[in-house]
Amino acid sequence: MAYHINTQCVQAGYEPKNGESRVIPIVQSTTFKYDSAATLGRLFDLEEDGFFYTRLSNPTLSAVAQKIAALEGGVGAMLTASGQAASMLSITNICHAGDHVVCASAIYGGTFNLFNKSLRELGIEFTFVTPDADEEAINAAFRDNTKAVFVESVSNPSLDVADVELYAKLAHAHGVPLIVDNTFPTPVLFRPFEWGADIVVHSTSKYMDGHAVALGGVIVDSGNFDWTNGKYPAFTEPDESYHGVVYAEKFGKAAYITKCVTHMMRDYGPQQSPQNAFLLNLGLETLFLRMERHCANAMTVAQFLEQNDKIEWVNYPSLPSSKYFERCQKYMPNGCCGVISFGVKGGREKAMQFMDALDMIKLVIHVADARTCALHPASTTHRQLTDQQLEDCGVKPNLIRMSVGIEYVDDILADLQQALDKI
Repeated sequence: MAYHINTQCVQAGYEPKNGESRVIPIVQSTTFKYDSAATLGRLFDLEEDGFFYTRLSNPTLSAVAQKIAALEGGVGAMLTASGQAASMLSITNICHAGDHVVCASAIYGGTFNLFNKSLRELGIEFTFVTPDADEEAINAAFRDNTKAVFVESVSNPSLDVADVELYAKLAHAHGVPLIVDNTFPTPVLFRPFEWGADIVVHSTSKYMDGHAVALGGVIVDSGNFDWTNGKYPAFTEPDESYHGVVYAEKFGKAAYITKCVTHMMRDYGPQQSPQNAFLLNLGLETLFLRMERHCANAMTVAQFLEQNDKIEWVNYPSLPSSKYFERCQKYMPNGCCGVISFGVKGGREKAMQFMDALDMIKLVIHVADARTCALHPASTTHRQLTDQQLEDCGVKPNLIRMSVGIEYVDDILADLQQALDKI
């Protein structure tokens, strides 16, 4: 029976047997016991499924990963220690020194640094295209050695809405997969695979967790990309570190995510802890309820700010005034997220005064949990970027990123009003 995504948030990924825990148990063990060396040998040779070391797999992690795969409509998923780890492994699973990636420039500052510095230092080149790049400009960014395209469905913090269908079409025309960071909408509001994306990543520390208690990330494989098109020998040639296994032959549609677990996680090891996976699952069970309230509150706040004469501009893709409104209605008709950005009149100085005047709304280096919070990216998360890079990322000096929580919305509005009255 096919369940609605709201039901899958609660039910997917774990089916207890007779007498077993109704709730996904925390299997807080690094290792697992077997009766025969032959069985362990088959596990190490990828001839048999099972758990033998938590860096590679664990019952708690497996259940939560299966739930997220079901929510996104994928064939498999792998939990990671952070969203950064998920983004890194999504690329390094298919790219090596000498390869190239086309990437939207409107992405989280930490991801930009990961790609533009750390992975570039490892020999993987990136070409960043502006958020409003048209088909011709995106096409021009591809090279013969391009191996992937990476975008955020709704960018952090600039809230640009990617034309996922267009990026998927162009990526596939060049024989490469589209990777989409879907952290802000979550699969409750947007499922990139339905629009042609091949791989999805999330920082599960955000809405999926929902309570700011557990760092984590996830990579989800659609199972739809053809890794045998000649560009990806790692999937079609024997892996000698696993006695010559050929991933595309042995694992078919799950080749990408299987290699990610058995190769990337085996060698790099940024595994999520069982405790954090358990906490993540608690958040997932109420994800559909929270996203509805986040979006409703964010729309009310955005409309309130849009009418205030101390606010220079408001950016929220679900607002009719947004340049992304039509695209948002196409991809995310039920709302895009609970994050909005806006500019306070008077530039950086007034924006910082406004931040200092907030009371219930706290200043934190986080986003997308149950509590309303705010941040001035130009002086915090994006302070390492040059002025030109800030402009390319869509971050203005007076930009305030607000993550609208699930509190009673009139209390949120009252705090905003008293802060505005003080500047």
